[in-house]
Amino acid sequence: MTAGTESAPDRPAPVDLLTFGESMVSLRSTGPLANGGTLNMQVAGAESNVAIGVARLGHTSAWAGSVGADPHGEFIVKQLRGEGVRLHHGVHAERSTGVMFLEQRTADLSRAFYYRAGSAGATISRHHVAAALDQGARILHLTGITPALSAEARDAVEYAAGRAASEGMVVSLDVNYRSKLWSRDQARAVLGPLARHATIVVASDDELDLIAPPQAGSGAAGRPGDTGASDEATADVEACAARGLLEAGVREVVVKRGAAGAAVYTAEGLLEAPALAVTCLDTVGAGDAFTAGYLSALLGGAEVPERLHRGILAGAFAVSTRGDWEGLPRPDELALLDAARGSTQR
Repeated sequence: MTAGTESAPDRPAPVDLLTFGESMVSLRSTGPLANGGTLNMQVAGAESNVAIGVARLGHTSAWAGSVGADPHGEFIVKQLRGEGVRLHHGVHAERSTGVMFLEQRTADLSRAFYYRAGSAGATISRHHVAAALDQGARILHLTGITPALSAEARDAVEYAAGRAASEGMVVSLDVNYRSKLWSRDQARAVLGPLARHATIVVASDDELDLIAPPQAGSGAAGRPGDTGASDEATADVEACAARGLLEAGVREVVVKRGAAGAAVYTAEGLLEAPALAVTCLDTVGAGDAFTAGYLSALLGGAEVPERLHRGILAGAFAVSTRGDWEGLPRPDELALLDAARGSTQR
């Protein structure tokens, strides 16, 4: 090195996808919790699920958040690092890591019981997010869960969305409404303005009214998902909400329809695709898997039809295996679901 000069400090390369929020320990039962029995400990969190899914599909991802100074937080950090997710995390000395009990009540119904009030994860602030954004990312992925955790977390989300949009990043917003965290009216007041920064919004068909401009989400037909509304009326409301979002500046409105597949609205029109027929074992995490698949295809330069197909494929892997993210595919596994049912690859 020439005398009088200093080498520039190494700076990590920007990641393909950055996300932040609360990751928890999930204690899963195989039957009613009231009966006791063995619980399996796993990592749960919509944002970290997407980060893992994108990393498994060959892209770089990062997660920002806070965990407690406890074994649960240590477990989360180890699991995310093991999946190749870059971390921008803090360890809170006074608050504990959030915990969720997930009960498999019946073959078709799971119930979540949260113990996350006042958790370390709720303390995420714009300071944490700014440091992560400083490293750069192609996509900033947000969910409607994080702003429901605390005023501090809501401020962080609003700051991140505005900054990322102003810096030319793709901003992805998955509504992910959680009724146990806030009411629909509370969610609408926060997520509606937030959607104005989004390049891509992802929502279930019954969540669109939470982000659509008021005039676009209303109508005599009722909201998507209303009992008693006809399929035609529901489709009309969905299309109206999507049109309002596109007119507000959103580039792609991605609608998750569960067993009915998914759709994407763009300025060019509507593209729909059916779900893949697989044996459903566990629906938890399916929406996050879909989002990870969709965004990974975008990162790979794929057009909307291939993004939609990749999302549906990743969702099918999720529902046909147990766990929030454990069954998510790697690139060389994407063709596995084309094999005949019940077959063994030898």
